[in-house]
Amino acid sequence: MRVAVLADVHGNAPALEAVLAEVAREQPDRIVFLGDLTWGSFPAETLALVAPLADQAVFIRGNAERDLVAFYDTLEDDSSERVRWMVSRHTPEARDFLAGFRDSAVLELDGLGTALFCHGSPRSVEELVTEATPEDRMGELLAGVDEDVLVTAHTHVRYDRRVLDKRTLNPGSVGRPYEGSPGAFWALLGPDVDFRCTEYDVEATVARMRAAGEPRVEEMIELLLRPHSREEAIEHAEGVRFSG
Repeated sequence: MRVAVLADVHGNAPALEAVLAEVAREQPDRIVFLGDLTWGSFPAETLALVAPLADQAVFIRGNAERDLVAFYDTLEDDSSERVRWMVSRHTPEARDFLAGFRDSAVLELDGLGTALFCHGSPRSVEELVTEATPEDRMGELLAGVDEDVLVTAHTHVRYDRRVLDKRTLNPGSVGRPYEGSPGAFWALLGPDVDFRCTEYDVEATVARMRAAGEPRVEEMIELLLRPHSREEAIEHAEGVRFSG
């Protein structure tokens, strides 16, 4: 099986549209979305793009899906403006769709063996795993993982690493990558790991983001136009203490 892996779209529909056009040309057997799909400027447009893929795609829950559903169900008067805006951009049907995402999935990949897909790590949706994660912590989070490959997201930084007899990797972020340069990052798995970066019109996307009205959008635009470097992102991720 060949699988396209797309992570951390963050409601960047123009980036996702460009990636899906490239994915369609590759004709993988499955598409795995690794979480944090709609939390961004274009939730409805993002959902419209993935709707035709229901029979082919696997949707994994990220911290954004977890939080969006919780906010949707228990919105408070003192919730932040951004939270209230994000909730208002999701219909009840969209809420139910996101609530149905899976914690993880296992697929058999051509040439790679069995792969476990999750957002943060096998033990937490919020755990940050990078190419610099110490071997002792890797041993802890891989405990009980029988699959040959672990595929995670959440850090917005792609990598491919062999550690403790496992291949671990991150495809990078479609919508908000921390690779030091713009683009939409994803991966094609099987028979090997093929990292991809799809170009799209970032400047036009920024103009659309400003028109969409997302609160604090300039912070998101800054990250899109001047993304963190890999080194900065990895240093931040490894500085966050995992608390279980």
